[in-house]
Amino acid sequence: MAAVAGGLEPEAAAAEDAVGDAADAVGPLAPPFLAGNRLSLDLYPGGCHWLLHLCAQQPTQLLEVEFLQLSGHEDPRLLEATLALLPQSLQRLRSLVLKGGQRRAALGACLRGSLTTLPTGLSGLAHLAHLDLSFNSLETLPTCILKMEGLDALLLSHNHLSELPEALGALPALTFLSVSHNHLRALPTTLGALSTLQCLDLSENLLDTLPSEIGGLSSLAELNLASNRLQSLPASLVGLRSLRQLVLHSNLLTSAPAGLARLPLLTRLDLRDNQLRDVPPELLDAPFVRLQGNPLGEALPDTHSPPGSPVALDVPQLFLTSDLDSFPVTPQGCSVTLACGVRLQFPARATATPVTIRYRLWLPEPHLIPLGPHDALLSGVLELQPHGVAFQQEVGLWLLFVPPRARRCREVVVRSLNDDTWSDLATQLEEETPKRLWAHCQVPHFSWFLVVSRPVSDSCLVPPEGTLLYSSGHPGVKVIFPPGVTTEPRRVHMQVVRMARRALLEEPEAAASPLLCLSQSGPPGFLQPVTVQLPLPPGVTGLSLDRSCLHLLHRAPPTAAWDDITAQVALELTHLYARFQVMHFSWYWLWYTTKTCIGGLARKAWERLRLHRVNLIALQRRRDPEQVLLQCLPRDKVDATLQRLLERYRGPEPSDTVEMFEGEKFFAAFERGIDVDADRPDCVEGRVCFVFYSHLKNMKEVYVTTALDRQAQAVRGQVSFYRGAVPEEVPKEAEAARQRKAADALWMATLPIKLPRLRGSEGPGRGWGPVLSLAPLNLGDAETGFLTQSNLLNVAGRLGPDWPAVALHLGMPYHELQRIRHEFRDDLDGQIRHMLFSWAERQAGQRGAVGLLVQALEQSDRRDVAEEVRAVLELGLRKYQDGIQRTSLAPGDLAPSGPSVSQSPEPAQA
Repeated sequence: MAAVAGGLEPEAAAAEDAVGDAADAVGPLAPPFLAGNRLSLDLYPGGCHWLLHLCAQQPTQLLEVEFLQLSGHEDPRLLEATLALLPQSLQRLRSLVLKGGQRRAALGACLRGSLTTLPTGLSGLAHLAHLDLSFNSLETLPTCILKMEGLDALLLSHNHLSELPEALGALPALTFLSVSHNHLRALPTTLGALSTLQCLDLSENLLDTLPSEIGGLSSLAELNLASNRLQSLPASLVGLRSLRQLVLHSNLLTSAPAGLARLPLLTRLDLRDNQLRDVPPELLDAPFVRLQGNPLGEALPDTHSPPGSPVALDVPQLFLTSDLDSFPVTPQGCSVTLACGVRLQFPARATATPVTIRYRLWLPEPHLIPLGPHDALLSGVLELQPHGVAFQQEVGLWLLFVPPRARRCREVVVRSLNDDTWSDLATQLEEETPKRLWAHCQVPHFSWFLVVSRPVSDSCLVPPEGTLLYSSGHPGVKVIFPPGVTTEPRRVHMQVVRMARRALLEEPEAAASPLLCLSQSGPPGFLQPVTVQLPLPPGVTGLSLDRSCLHLLHRAPPTAAWDDITAQVALELTHLYARFQVMHFSWYWLWYTTKTCIGGLARKAWERLRLHRVNLIALQRRRDPEQVLLQCLPRDKVDATLQRLLERYRGPEPSDTVEMFEGEKFFAAFERGIDVDADRPDCVEGRVCFVFYSHLKNMKEVYVTTALDRQAQAVRGQVSFYRGAVPEEVPKEAEAARQRKAADALWMATLPIKLPRLRGSEGPGRGWGPVLSLAPLNLGDAETGFLTQSNLLNVAGRLGPDWPAVALHLGMPYHELQRIRHEFRDDLDGQIRHMLFSWAERQAGQRGAVGLLVQALEQSDRRDVAEEVRAVLELGLRKYQDGIQRTSLAPGDLAPSGPSVSQSPEPAQA
């Protein structure tokens, strides 16, 4: 190795030294890493080791790789050494992604990668057009980038860059450049020489001026300079005739060139939250100009008005950049725009003394999102400190969110923590765009805040004289309080959730009324019965219904069970409604069904009404049905993912949507005789653990097997998904899974899996191919043990698409592999068996053949099959030794031909 590395660059020599260690640490490349011309190693541990080992093997697939993804969290020296080999090993590489941000700190913040530079030899990637170095620790731009003349897109966001070199203007093909969230204080004058540049993102930096040469970007269509410290704009901006979007919000601009309004293609000019006092009339009249949050806000038209009240001229305005997490507030008051987009309005005399306010954004971890059964989270979690400090006047708060798709009978509120209790604040909605809304509320003190969508809540104050409460979203739902129902006024709240018919999957003819939730303040009971009216289930009328099929269900939190209380109340039926009297409030539901016991069914349907965010899918490879892909993904990505996967996979439709939050675990357990066949650290007793993150692939690809006889018939089973703690005993039937009562082991969905019948035992022409014989074969010798033809068939049935790697490690030439592929095309089983048996026939009578097979399996990362082969050998050796003891033969008396006991004396009698 030292002799080979002597003539290389230092980085390449270091990479060559690392290849030996990588080869010992990993086997051949696993199928999920390499797909077509894409090599994705960013989500797997030891990605650099895998790539080094692959470069050492130099398989033909490596020559076709055009897209490479590596994690920026690798060891810096190992990463630099690995990158040094790319120009020689991946000569067709077009896209290189070296992002950080895949790991998170204890509190959920994204961690930057360790990348601080790039090896100089990387400029030898002649075809590289896309380079992503986001979320790393770069302080200066690597010099090799300046020599990549074919580079089309360069992403440098979320680094520590304080400047860009003048040589950046020498990249002739660059069309996309992102340097957001850095520490840039100035721009190079040569930036204007990038005549092909179409998109430039310099937001979230420390720029206070722009060079006049920026007007030379003749092809620029999008320019983002938001959240900087710009005080003026160069007049040359009016020469950007191709500009379509210009974003300048959250700066310190006091004026803007009038010619911007006359740019022929401009459709968006965002000047919000600046210090503009003198704006040309043509900018005021242009429909695409956004000017809110400036000192002249009171004179602006309301057509684009985002949040809230105009800013008084004598109130200071603060615009925080991404590197600031605190700001001062004086008794004079101020208007503050945080870097995350949140807005705060402190009126004069809101504080008696100066106060320093700190803010922080949290990921939506389960313990920070107090959601009800039918609530949906619409924003991150904002923390404002100091907690609990009361203001003399309420402070205005504006939170930006994307409205949910389903808005019928739902409302949006800001939820806040007050004395360890979460409560909803009076919230007003203000539209920025049809797809972006502001939630505005007044807060008396600071704590935690988030935006939540919930069913419409109606409330009323019940006096001793009684009253009537209607549902604003469902007019047929009402509650009648008679006189004398209470001695003191009580506040009663009502929520109504519309029932989706798809939840009643077990009985398509069943129907259910809206779900009613009633809560109150004060004592749990009333002095007089309260009358509740619910509409009858759809399709059911009081004139035609069968009363024996109508059930009134009751659920009292925190229990998860539904009780059938039909026999305990008097149901009064009209043509459209059912009325009944209760003394306590909780959940109520009308079901029309022929089921005799509907408690478990009602609970399941109710659970499906909860927050719908992700889907679970289970697919099998078309070419290797024993390889199962499990995936958890956001609901809006299901269709596109299935369309992309179904060429290589087949399987059932996705599961029903279930509740899932960022960072939450769930488990997939194979049942009815199907087990996971893989040496995985995340797999215990057939149960694979998932952790859902919305920005990751959330993909597990595992091999499954079964101990049942598959030569007679196919094996049918399922994979069941659980949320929370894994059940101690995985149920054997799907029905048992549905009826589990453990509160901490919520069953979510069961999807079918089928392992097809093995065809090998039926002879030639039925899975073996046209030329493979079934001649008896024993592989091995007396010292290392024998593998029978049946043992080899089991090995062949387990290899799947890994068989070419095993064949190469067995010493078979590549041209023979190609011949087998062609001869047994569209028959994976035939390929595997022909390869294995043709090799075994050539090894007949040779010593060490079994050991060679075990070694090849381990080198191909099929240690699971290698362990089974070892177990077979140990069992055979043990039987052989038992036979020796029974025949009283000493080891020296054995014939050279091997462990044949047919010629041995009869076993001695005890």
